[in-house]
Amino acid sequence: MEFTVKKRRRHRLKTGLQARDERTETEWVVPVRWLKQIIAVFLIPPAWIFTRAFFSSFSTATVQHRFWASEEFWFFSLGTLLYAIAFFGLPRPMWLYVFGHELTHAIWTWLMGGRVRQFRVSRAGGYVVTDTNNFWISLAPYFFPIYSILALLLYGGIGVFVDVEPYRRWLFGVVGFTWSFHVTFAIWMLWQGQTDLIEHGTFFSMMVIYLINFLALSVMLIVACRDVTFSYFGNELLQGAMEFSDELLHLAHLKL
Repeated sequence: MEFTVKKRRRHRLKTGLQARDERTETEWVVPVRWLKQIIAVFLIPPAWIFTRAFFSSFSTATVQHRFWASEEFWFFSLGTLLYAIAFFGLPRPMWLYVFGHELTHAIWTWLMGGRVRQFRVSRAGGYVVTDTNNFWISLAPYFFPIYSILALLLYGGIGVFVDVEPYRRWLFGVVGFTWSFHVTFAIWMLWQGQTDLIEHGTFFSMMVIYLINFLALSVMLIVACRDVTFSYFGNELLQGAMEFSDELLHLAHLKL
């Protein structure tokens, strides 16, 4: 562990003579990246609890309540399938991805109270220059599905003026398409290695990305699935937390 030794000197007059009192203070400095990796370890239990609640809730809804037969599920799946065909069968829309990636950095910079100095996008890559940075800004493109958010905002904005309920099925198709765009490009870019992750520690960054993506997907599915409510999902989270704590107490008892 790195540490620095700082010496402070204080002069004092004593019986007509000048005495020097030297005090040495040792300060232990923990790198922020190390601290984030420690935090990432403590994020493992919430990740397990969240994953358990997700699969428990929606597997029950899919099998027992036939969520798989609902219109929302099929249109979302259709959008996902269409994008998978486009991703593997057509030239990849790199400019569109890069634009969304850098725009997400810019949006989260504004949300954090910062300013964007420069914004540049091309097929080969892009960048934004800001006056502030943190892990939310750096990792935002990997957990913030900007085109899905834009689709939802557009749908809600138009719904203020006209009745858009008959087109709700198509909204889920668009969200499925744009969500797949977000996930496939995020995985593809993460696989190639990104400085956004390395800057804040790969382990910590991956835990944050995993948790927030699961949170966003869960919210969208809860909205789409009439048989899974927020209270039901919350109960599953509580049940998972109780099971996890029981396992920890059991392990502690065995060691004692």
